[in-house]
Amino acid sequence: MITKGLLEKFYEAASIQRWNDHARPGELVELDKQAHKIMIAYIIAKYEENDRDAKIDWIKLIEGGIFEFLQRVILTDIKPMVFHKMMSKKGKELNQYVLNRIDADIRDLRGGFKSKFKNYLFDHEYAKYEKHILMAAHYLATNWEFKLIYHLNPFIYRIDKTKEEIENRIEDFYDLIGVQKISLQKKTYGFIDLCGQLRFQKRWAGSPRIPQTSVLGHMLIVAMISYIASVEISASEKRAYNNFYAGLFHDIAEVLTRDIISPIKRSVEGLDEIIKEYERSQIEEVLYPLLPEYIQKEINYFIDDEFENKITENGIIKKGISSEEISKKYDDANYSPVDGHIIKACDDLAAFIEACLSMEYGISSHHLKEARENLIERYKDKKIECLNFGSLFKYFI
Repeated sequence: MITKGLLEKFYEAASIQRWNDHARPGELVELDKQAHKIMIAYIIAKYEENDRDAKIDWIKLIEGGIFEFLQRVILTDIKPMVFHKMMSKKGKELNQYVLNRIDADIRDLRGGFKSKFKNYLFDHEYAKYEKHILMAAHYLATNWEFKLIYHLNPFIYRIDKTKEEIENRIEDFYDLIGVQKISLQKKTYGFIDLCGQLRFQKRWAGSPRIPQTSVLGHMLIVAMISYIASVEISASEKRAYNNFYAGLFHDIAEVLTRDIISPIKRSVEGLDEIIKEYERSQIEEVLYPLLPEYIQKEINYFIDDEFENKITENGIIKKGISSEEISKKYDDANYSPVDGHIIKACDDLAAFIEACLSMEYGISSHHLKEARENLIERYKDKKIECLNFGSLFKYFI
């Protein structure tokens, strides 16, 4: 069962400041860094799988990203050199501290989540390849951030030393094709750069909130909740994989269109379809040319009617299928099922938590209040398979 504590842990990352001992052009927070890192890891792993015929354990990659996210939230904002020093001397004790702190929030999750978390932290051979990919993505995401602040900090002592250290660490991962391609700063880097720009777009435009969350961070939270929800209904690995990455990329079009809030979309009949058509054209003209065709095809499958349940049968995409029907008939890699309804519920849950947390901190507006009340009403008795979304929303009432 998904706990309130786990959901709150996800949002703690939105308050952990990065590079807070440097001049910054704006807030850089851990939630956004982790989201960017996991997107980069996806691209690197896709290149390894398709260009090198490497065997990627995608579930270990997804869960490894979540485990590292939670580890970082619990250990908070420790400078990298201090963090690595601490881990080299007291890694076992620190990892046990992380497990102790998170135990109450993960002990009842299905799929052996707690035991796999423990293995990930303590067994160096567990998910070794996936850890390598995630570490490469970590340094690439860090480097992307560092480029934002580098020219604002020429006066900072040893700033060029920091630059050199990051670049040297990236070179350690040149065995990965994706790292080579991103380092060329051409097409693949362009895609990574566009994804990173989503951290500048704040959710709930026009409504003050604490903590502020970006579109990029929101996408990761939806992905993590969607994945855990998938495990809770005993989804197949392919279905859980699809639900995670469909959640991770569900708002990617907003880097080209910005966030157009729902009341505006619904204000004029037919406007929503016009917006969707414009989004599709922009994605095809700007985003997809930056990616290999096999990645284009998969991301398009994820984000086309992103909140519709769908399967692929004999090469034909079929929509309008219930989650229960997917579980009974189509929960198999051959059908590549996606639970758009679950992703939509997780998307709304994330929006609800964003509103509730801000109101709890004393920052409110009529937009937040209206959204909160509407979502309470919409989900008060909502169940999808064995998932009681009504109870998840009640956590924050």
